[in-house]
Amino acid sequence: MAAATTCSGESAFASAAPCWILRIGLIACYIGHGALGLIRMASWTSYFGVVGIEPQHALALMPWVGAFDVAMAFAVWFYPTRAVVGYMAAWSLWTALLRPLAGESCWEMLERAGNYGVPCALFLLFADGGTAKAWFRNRFSDTLDAVLARRIAWVLRLTTVLLLFGHGALNLIVQKPMFSAQYAMICLPGATAEPLIGGFECLLAFAVLLKPTRALLFGVVGWKLATEALCPMAGASFWVFVEHGGSYAAPLALAFLLPQFRFLHDSAAGQPARAL
Repeated sequence: MAAATTCSGESAFASAAPCWILRIGLIACYIGHGALGLIRMASWTSYFGVVGIEPQHALALMPWVGAFDVAMAFAVWFYPTRAVVGYMAAWSLWTALLRPLAGESCWEMLERAGNYGVPCALFLLFADGGTAKAWFRNRFSDTLDAVLARRIAWVLRLTTVLLLFGHGALNLIVQKPMFSAQYAMICLPGATAEPLIGGFECLLAFAVLLKPTRALLFGVVGWKLATEALCPMAGASFWVFVEHGGSYAAPLALAFLLPQFRFLHDSAAGQPARAL
């Protein structure tokens, strides 16, 4: 994998870190999602029902879908290509869209923004190429100019905003019973904790939208890791925590990308890149 160009004063690690964070987050998401398919999540039958697949057939198909997800995760680790990552972005968006299509809240789709936002950001990092072969070439951009950096940063910024606001709305508006069970694990009554936590996450989303800072983004990463860790503590599969890898990767990659803005310049205009 070609690392992003190192700018004056920046280390090679700092330049390559966002790309690796996005790759690892995407791998975690697909391994987690694939594992849930392999163990046949009964709740998924309603999503298969959206396209007319009966529950018994859905349960039979789940391991195959799960195995393919895991195969895609290994492809991103060993030989990432634009075609594979593009497919993963489209598939993740579709599986998130299945939630409201199956009758669940639209906030469920937004809460999973990390699943489709992270592959979208990684997709932008691939080297440009006008031929079909470029879609199957394992080559990331050799340069990270101001335009590309801002574009990726905005994708990650909006991804973080959506996943925080979606999760906050599920607490504040929907008040899912699942969350009450999770908060009970740390001795917080659900009726009190859900609106408070939901409101706090919505405020975090607005803070990231208005002015993301490294301290804020690292705080978001810690918050997401802590709250998502409550899922297996409350009895859910450990793979649910792994599946949310994109929710941790999006703010973390953005935090590593922010310091590079003072080194990036727009070659066309000759002006320093504007901060987010």
